[in-house]
Amino acid sequence: MRWFVFLMAGFAFLWGLEVGEVASKVVLDKKDGGRVDGKAFDTTTLKGKVVFLIYSDPSKKDLNKELFEKVKEQRFDRSRYSSVAVVNMAATWMPNFVLNAVLKKKQKEYPDTIYVKDKKKVFVKKWGLADKNQNIVVLDKDMRVLFVESGKLDEQKIEQVIDIIREHL
Repeated sequence: MRWFVFLMAGFAFLWGLEVGEVASKVVLDKKDGGRVDGKAFDTTTLKGKVVFLIYSDPSKKDLNKELFEKVKEQRFDRSRYSSVAVVNMAATWMPNFVLNAVLKKKQKEYPDTIYVKDKKKVFVKKWGLADKNQNIVVLDKDMRVLFVESGKLDEQKIEQVIDIIREHL
């Protein structure tokens, strides 16, 4: 059984999102997670807008704070741009009821951002995103990957993300 898990983890890495490819559909509902308001989350609903998606371990939430502040300062047109924060709830020791309370507060504080709970690491499995880290993904209006990185972004990458979003709006 261990070899199977190791093999699958290796394939997830090989199948990770790559710039230029169309991101596969991901649906989170009920036991897998979903939106903070309890509704299902389906990535196909994001089609038609440039998407700035953060997939993060809760303990890494401030890893790219500088990027988030700079993106927020841009005040991108919300009719053409969407931001999504997906929390990898399975990557932390924190209880779900604590995370739920924090996410509800965040959703009220930032109503233009869609907050999503991933309870079963679905994005890790389907998109090959890094587990127990923070991932930054930018998608175009057709769900094509324009940018994907995990970990802390340096100043050059931060400017690259902003330029990519601006260019595709």
